[in-house]
Amino acid sequence: MSGSLLVGNIGELVTNGAGEGPLGIRRNAAVLVEEGRVVWVGPSAYAPAADHHVDAGGAAVLPGFVDSHAHLVFAGDRAAEFAARMAGEPYTGGGIRTTVGATRAATDDELRVNVRRLRGEALRQGTTTMEIKSGYGLTVADEARSLRIAAETSPETTFLGAHVVPAEYADRPDDYVGLVCGPMLAAAAPYAKWIDVFCERGAFDVDHARAILACGQAAGLGVRLHANQLGPGPGVQLGVELDAASVDHCTHLSDADVAALADTAHSDGSGTRTVATLLPGAEFSTRSPYPDARRLLDAGVTVALATDCNPGSSYTSSMPFCVALAVREMRMTPAEAVWAATAGGARALRRDDVGVLTPGARADLVVLDAPSYLHLAYRPGVPLIRQVIRNGVPQ
Repeated sequence: MSGSLLVGNIGELVTNGAGEGPLGIRRNAAVLVEEGRVVWVGPSAYAPAADHHVDAGGAAVLPGFVDSHAHLVFAGDRAAEFAARMAGEPYTGGGIRTTVGATRAATDDELRVNVRRLRGEALRQGTTTMEIKSGYGLTVADEARSLRIAAETSPETTFLGAHVVPAEYADRPDDYVGLVCGPMLAAAAPYAKWIDVFCERGAFDVDHARAILACGQAAGLGVRLHANQLGPGPGVQLGVELDAASVDHCTHLSDADVAALADTAHSDGSGTRTVATLLPGAEFSTRSPYPDARRLLDAGVTVALATDCNPGSSYTSSMPFCVALAVREMRMTPAEAVWAATAGGARALRRDDVGVLTPGARADLVVLDAPSYLHLAYRPGVPLIRQVIRNGVPQ
């Protein structure tokens, strides 16, 4: 779209900047957009002239959701596995290998279609920034092509060659770690911004995880980490040690884990350098205990929410659903959950241009079919996203 765009007649504007309360709310507001950026925020009655207009009709507007943890490059589904869990079978993470087989057998176009389908699904539900991981190829060629396909859709791509040890290396995990750190990383790095490891029992121990993440750092990739999902472990503290942008899941935390995250606090009081990204869709889909978000928040830890969209343990692309779960099941207030799903996700990606609606930010706006952000938790399961504007362009 050429020219300026004014989104006006906003009843309640969530800015995550200056304004009322923790969400920086402004009433009866307007947002002016030029060249994909927010250039002015203020009272609707004093809005500047613009070439194009969107009338919010008194509804609530908030920043586009920032989903900082998703696994979109895969083939097949695991509906039968889900049914078995609902019948009482425990979740162990072993089903990942099922998806690996289907992904390896898929063509590039089949994978590309699936990524675009899920990314479009998320966009319609208000997600304007989405991280995408590899991790279902687990060969040099398949991990590289997974990231190449992911990079067609998002700049936030994560190399997760260390998702699980594939079957052909089951008796040689050290050899697989060598492959990940060597030829696989070399092939994947040109398409990746981040590196991640599933540091859990049945996947990668702390020594292997440290070695892989250190190799990724040496290749110029930022660190993320799956940690403490299936039980207590060293993952969170390893993430802090390596200055990870985010440690994800954080379901089983010790006092020392929480303290380690809190100790990464910025001196200006703006939160912690390492973010705890919580993925309530996974607990919902596996009937597992939810993370204690209240404990983290009360300790001053920055919390993000993300979908963990994947075919096995959290097949949802809906950030509004995750907001509702966080409020109902993890004792977050609606304001805390909305902040975590927008500005918190941006912090988890170490970005300050998304997740906020302040001058200079990318113009990613979501118009709700509701008068307040509270309805995202108050009316769970209802399609409340009326309109999405991404990079200044109505979708």
